[in-house]
Amino acid sequence: MADGFGLVVRFLVRDEAAAAGFDALVARTVPEIERHEPGTLAYVVHTVPTEPLVRVFYELYADRAAFDAHERQPHTRHFLAEREQYLSGVEVTFLHAGSGVRPAAR
Repeated sequence: MADGFGLVVRFLVRDEAAAAGFDALVARTVPEIERHEPGTLAYVVHTVPTEPLVRVFYELYADRAAFDAHERQPHTRHFLAEREQYLSGVEVTFLHAGSGVRPAAR
């Protein structure tokens, strides 16, 4: 897992209605990631209690190739295209794994 690759993505949705639509899109996408992406070790969607219009994704991949494979998936491409209608901002921070406890590869 020395090559582990991850990212944190902070999404700002436009309003409460957009939040509901975005959350529904996420709910349709996550099961596809789980079914079709063995190199995706963690894909966790967080809400922020003090910021109801923020969603934070934590994504961990076995390596950069697994992330690239994730980006090519039809369900990911659909998510990336559809998400824009709900958002007013996106901030991405790419991460390279260092020391720590990691999930086992699927």
